[in-house]
Amino acid sequence: MALFGRDKPAAPTGPLLEVRDLDVYYGRAHALQAVSFTLPQGVLGLVGRNGMGKTTLCNAITGLVPATGSVRLAGEEILGLTPNEITRRGIAYVPQGRRMWPSLTVDETLRLVAKHKREIERVYAMFPRLAERKSNGGAQLSGGEQQMLAIGRALLLEPKLLVMDEPTEGLAPVIVEQVAQALRHLASDSGIGILLIEQNLGVALEVADRIGVMVNGRIAHEMAAHALAADSALQEKLLGVRSNGEEEEAEPEILPPDTGVARVFTVRREHAGADATQLLVERTIAGINQWNAGTTTPSFPRRRESRAWDDAAPRSGAEKEALGPRLRGDDGVSNEGGSGAEVFTFPVAATTGRAAYVAGTFDTKGRELQYLKQCLEKRGLRVVTVDLATSGKPSAANVHPREVARHHPQGEKAVFTDDRGSAVTGMALAFERFLLSRRDLGGVLGAGGSGGTALVTQGMRALPVGLPKVMVSTMASGDTRPYVGPSDICMMYSVTDVSGLNRISERVLANAANALAGMLSHAASAQASNSKPAIGLSMFGVTTPCVQAVTRQLSDRYDCLVFHATGVGGQSMEKLADSGLLEGVIDVSTTEVADEIVGGVLSAGPARLDVFARHALPYVGSCGALDMANFGAWDTVPERFRGRRLYRHNPSVTLMRTTAEECKAIGEFIARKLNAMQGPVRFLIPEGGVSAIDKPGQPFHDPEADRALFAAIESNFRPGADRKLQRLPHHINDEAFAQALIAAWDDVAAPRTGTRAAALA
Repeated sequence: MALFGRDKPAAPTGPLLEVRDLDVYYGRAHALQAVSFTLPQGVLGLVGRNGMGKTTLCNAITGLVPATGSVRLAGEEILGLTPNEITRRGIAYVPQGRRMWPSLTVDETLRLVAKHKREIERVYAMFPRLAERKSNGGAQLSGGEQQMLAIGRALLLEPKLLVMDEPTEGLAPVIVEQVAQALRHLASDSGIGILLIEQNLGVALEVADRIGVMVNGRIAHEMAAHALAADSALQEKLLGVRSNGEEEEAEPEILPPDTGVARVFTVRREHAGADATQLLVERTIAGINQWNAGTTTPSFPRRRESRAWDDAAPRSGAEKEALGPRLRGDDGVSNEGGSGAEVFTFPVAATTGRAAYVAGTFDTKGRELQYLKQCLEKRGLRVVTVDLATSGKPSAANVHPREVARHHPQGEKAVFTDDRGSAVTGMALAFERFLLSRRDLGGVLGAGGSGGTALVTQGMRALPVGLPKVMVSTMASGDTRPYVGPSDICMMYSVTDVSGLNRISERVLANAANALAGMLSHAASAQASNSKPAIGLSMFGVTTPCVQAVTRQLSDRYDCLVFHATGVGGQSMEKLADSGLLEGVIDVSTTEVADEIVGGVLSAGPARLDVFARHALPYVGSCGALDMANFGAWDTVPERFRGRRLYRHNPSVTLMRTTAEECKAIGEFIARKLNAMQGPVRFLIPEGGVSAIDKPGQPFHDPEADRALFAAIESNFRPGADRKLQRLPHHINDEAFAQALIAAWDDVAAPRTGTRAAALA
């Protein structure tokens, strides 16, 4: 591809870009520290964690921040020139966040920069999507479209060098690939050099010829991209990136002493234990601290503790020997335990590669959502803002509402309708699909009233248990079940309306942001506290003896998670199964089905048991408490049921005996669900009674109704080689029935356990 407006130039005789000893200060903070590198031609990718100085480097090269040192473009010194002069010399900048003019259309934006119309046509040829959207304003574009426009705008400046800061930030995976393809095309065909700042290591490795790793304002390492791509251990060492996609904190480098005194600090991370204490050497040269320029007292925010070395971080003899002279001053006197020892504690985020998503309706809650974003960024987190507004107004979020809407199964048209109700419903579904498509999702934070809460929490509920989710809502002090459901969403009451910032709302929103930041920084493994495989068991008060007998005998082999079958209990158990956190279930108490069929208050909904049709998990079930439907206090029982057989379980709970006709419908429902299951199935029928109050002499003993239930299950059940139905002459709370459940579980779980063991081996 030829350059825009001119022919492809001959390769420069010297380096295209040469940076030497570049320093940038923000007050006393030493942001860039003697940065040096050379870009002869092609693509140099710079990677590193948040706060390492990558954006500052871009701003220094393009003249947006003052710096000292040297920056040469094709041999010409450009440091100290104004940004517009640097642009004329041949550097075009694609900044982080795209920075579109919201009121200008795509075509108007390009025409402002282009010298000739044919150059705009080349941009449209490169990005056909922009040609389709040429009449749309910048605020109406999706994040991916804005990034294409930002690149096209920069190319129209006829650059020798393209400086790109986080070009794939906040973009969907399919858009990331389109942008990466465009960068590869530019690098190979245009002759333009590219300095690529990128958090997405995969993109950087794919596009760049060489990779530099920035650590604490310096380029600590530089190597060929293919060498880093082929060495996962090196990636983990330099960036904390593991081969499984997770990331951990990189160990800070212990630097050798320079001229002057090497001052040793212990840095204790607030989110880690004592074993995470690390050593850090701060070089002091001629009384000037290299972090803080002009003072030997660190000035960045942290808490100083006046404690001696032996009080702070005990060191073994081997550690002391390895550090050698680093623990001594010029006079050779050890600082170990001396008065010069200093211990600092400051928060360190552990979320590089994972982003905190801030979602809501930016047309009405923009100030509050942007405030949440700022609070999270102060904690060192990468933040992606997502706009869920359906009004069509301009958006300042990273992800435009139309980009979210495209995830709806029927596309944008199903979201942007003339009816507000259907628009909100459509956007909620689109947001759910959008979140499930994100590969960098670390957690979700939302804020809003009833409409915004319904929008955001539908997406949150679709996410796995354990992934952080916080919702600041005006609805949090009422019935939150419609919003939380079986998920682990943290609802925080907004106190005042989510309508502007004030002394109360700022504190509440800041607390919510800090809560999410803490969850992200302290993320724990699902197996951290218990390495045994987990199984779910459903229990009701009237089936407690059975479930307790089962858990007693399985607890040495399994982590037994018991769920109270109160509607949301069954949903929660199946949510964990859907999230891959359970090996299977022993569903003793299917009573929620009775409430669904009869009209009780503890239904888990018509989707109860459907998860086992999606996942081939071992399933052992029974008829626990299917003899009853549940209501609240006695006077809350619906009028139509007042003549039925009722039982006052306690002042707050009233039970109603299911009839033979209702039991037949319940049995048919269960059989249909069992027939759809993909994994091994064992269903056990206790002919002696299904609850503590369903046996001779108890108020719900009704053999005729039980026979109708059992017959409906048996006649509709489709048996198979690994799908079996057993009728046993026991009551559900008999010890013999518990033993039969355990045997059935061992039968269905044995093949899976064997496969799991083989995989682990």
